[in-house]
Amino acid sequence: MAIRPSSLLLSFASVFIGVAMAFADGIGHWPSAACALISAWLLHILVNLVNDYGDLKKGADRKGDFDPMRGILVGEVSLDELKRAIVFVMVLLIFPCAYLILRAGLSILLIAVLSIFAAIFYTAGKKPLGYMGLGDLLVFIFFGPVAVAGTYFVQTHEINLVVVLAGIAPGLWAVGVLTINNIRDHLRDKSVNKKTLVVRFGKNFGRKEYIFSVFVACIIPFLIFMLTRQHLWTVFASGAYFFSFSAISIVLRDSETQAMNQAIGITVQTCFIYSLIFSAGCFF
Repeated sequence: MAIRPSSLLLSFASVFIGVAMAFADGIGHWPSAACALISAWLLHILVNLVNDYGDLKKGADRKGDFDPMRGILVGEVSLDELKRAIVFVMVLLIFPCAYLILRAGLSILLIAVLSIFAAIFYTAGKKPLGYMGLGDLLVFIFFGPVAVAGTYFVQTHEINLVVVLAGIAPGLWAVGVLTINNIRDHLRDKSVNKKTLVVRFGKNFGRKEYIFSVFVACIIPFLIFMLTRQHLWTVFASGAYFFSFSAISIVLRDSETQAMNQAIGITVQTCFIYSLIFSAGCFF
């Protein structure tokens, strides 16, 4: 529960797009693709664990809060166990990252260090980045362009504008998930001075941010096609927007915990569907 396996579809989607684009260009590399996916999953798990630890320590989460995805809140995981798990995941990260650094160079070392730094200090430390309202930007960057372009680069040793643009969509889907989470938790966040964008600007801003993120994510395939006149079939990925209607309806009318958790699940699944369709379209 602490790892939140269902949420890992977000990082899978980002890596899957980068892998598909590399193989569609005829320069994919399976060992690098596998290590990129393992690294992305471990980083995502690290974020989830540190987020639970940091929020519980600062009072943004409390024992007994209803969230079936967080074992620590229902007493299944202790803080000491959580700390050991965080260290364990960081040790595991060494192995796939070392391979990718040896293959693709020091630029990947820089990305790895920055990713781990962002994961740890998102909710940990004296001045957590998430508590300063930087969560949306960090999630967009690391789940989006960095993940997709980084996955492409470790396979091909090159990068291009199309790959970076393709990374915008999964980054925005991830922002959408975070936004729902922030709308749901805005009262608790406000009480502990966690200045998310929803706390700073209100729930209505959060609702608009969610709709904007989902909509722009779904027009990225059109933008790529207009710029390159290639990958026409990726445009069908924009149809994922229709799968998000139920989540949009929940976000617009409700902020109750169980309903918002449902909207998070729908958004994660929609991102996954988007990535599958976009990736398949890259080969046509």
